[in-house]
Amino acid sequence: MEIAGKVALVTGGASGLGRACVERLAAAGARVVIADLPSSAGEAVAGEIGPAVRFVAADVTSEEEMRGALDAADALGPLRMTVHCAARGGSLRVLDKQGVPGTLDIYEAVVRTNLIGTFNVLRLAAERMARLEPEAGERGAVVLTASVAAYEGQVGQIPYASAKAGVVGMTIVAARDLASRLIRVCTIAPGLFDTPLLARVSEEVRAGLARSVPNPARLGTPAEFAALAQHILENPMLNGETIRLDGALRMSPR
Repeated sequence: MEIAGKVALVTGGASGLGRACVERLAAAGARVVIADLPSSAGEAVAGEIGPAVRFVAADVTSEEEMRGALDAADALGPLRMTVHCAARGGSLRVLDKQGVPGTLDIYEAVVRTNLIGTFNVLRLAAERMARLEPEAGERGAVVLTASVAAYEGQVGQIPYASAKAGVVGMTIVAARDLASRLIRVCTIAPGLFDTPLLARVSEEVRAGLARSVPNPARLGTPAEFAALAQHILENPMLNGETIRLDGALRMSPR
């Protein structure tokens, strides 16, 4: 897919991996809508990146709010690209130290944002793309975000790992489901990346995490994630695949 002149929706685009995707797509000539929470810096980020970017406050779990974001994208032109980066964390053990079962509310909340929110964005974006006339043999492409935790979730990551494993499982099924519509679906499973989430931990912890990556022995950058997202959008043979972007990292139990 040729990115220049196309319209993209990026969820979670106000910071971290999502912001890097917005910056890269806008630099490549796309018009981009950031969908992020009202409490995010989305409005300021859109202003900083340039006139080709606009912000719409939206929760990825809300059908109404996501339809509003998609309407904003449609106002810029036919939506052919969606990059879904919005996510949340949440630590939980099956049993705590006293043997008390993990809180179901926390589990449900993390799975709702990370898995149900992903399906909500996928289905609503695909609906818009399916209405378009094909260009160069395709109508659109969707990039989802999982995590290496889908494969090697650590102790305390059970809700997050469950949700991200669901995104991995969703990918090939969605790609097959949407093949007749000429819409591609791929997923990126990042490892340890230098995002606002990791910015909250100490430099000592960050350095230890960086050393755990075999090669390159450092944290990934959001720009590297965005570069892969762009390549997926541009390469019509990439479909139904989850790509680990992790420097050969395999997470330890803790």
